[in-house]
Amino acid sequence: MDHQPFFKRGPSLVARLAFFGLLSIMLMAVDARFNQLELLRQSVGLVLYPLQQIANSPLALSRRAGEFFVTQHQLASENTRLRQQLLATAVEAQRNHSLQAENAYLRRLLASREKFAERATAAEIMSDGRDPFSRRIIVDKGSSDHILPGQAVIDDSGLVGQVTRVQVLSSEITLITDKGQAVPVEVVRNGLHAIAFGHGQDNLLELAFMATNMDIRKGDELVTSGMDGTYPRGVPVAVVTEVERNAGYPFARITCTPSAGVDRYRNLLIVSAPAPRPEPAPKPEHTPKPAPGKKKK
Repeated sequence: MDHQPFFKRGPSLVARLAFFGLLSIMLMAVDARFNQLELLRQSVGLVLYPLQQIANSPLALSRRAGEFFVTQHQLASENTRLRQQLLATAVEAQRNHSLQAENAYLRRLLASREKFAERATAAEIMSDGRDPFSRRIIVDKGSSDHILPGQAVIDDSGLVGQVTRVQVLSSEITLITDKGQAVPVEVVRNGLHAIAFGHGQDNLLELAFMATNMDIRKGDELVTSGMDGTYPRGVPVAVVTEVERNAGYPFARITCTPSAGVDRYRNLLIVSAPAPRPEPAPKPEHTPKPAPGKKKK
């Protein structure tokens, strides 16, 4: 009885390799010669594309995650750098604006100095006074710069105060708004004379002992009258901001705002009042000459 093999045996492996190798060579030759397999190649690629995407998805996801975190870090770093740059630009712009304002103030101060010629000395504010209940400042000019007590201090807008204490390298200036300061003033509109007293801490002035019928109005400009010999004449002092007249009181309550702005800038001018002109010497009386021929006894 014939026994059939359990497994049917086909061509040998060598035969299969030779067959498929020859088939591959023929397909490559036909494709290279006649380009007949392009449609088949595209179809196979279309069928295999989803499998390629699935196989590449872990690598693509890891790459996108890495790019996401790198991009986030780059954006955060760039945002921080731009904020710092914006802050530096803002600070520089503010500094430039401050310098422009200070230069404009110094030009006006220089113009004020030219009015007083050699009688003006430029000074810079170092600090406020030690007494919190007084309106005083310290400047960097003293007796070594020929500063004397009693000299007037001005800025580009008007009268600031008076030198009250002098040391070798610094001086103390009492502002006109100090409670103990009094400035003889004159109303520009009508030439009316008055005395302006400081209020103290509220940076205001008051015209004291002005009768209710005095011709003074809100908005009148006050300048130094020069009657005391301390302040030069014609320096702006204040502007009248409030006038209260009450029939029950003999004097009006007149409040003024100083023209100077010592709280805005740090450079001032220390000036001296013009020296009084010497009076002309009296002319000698004419004595008649004796007539010739006559002798004095």
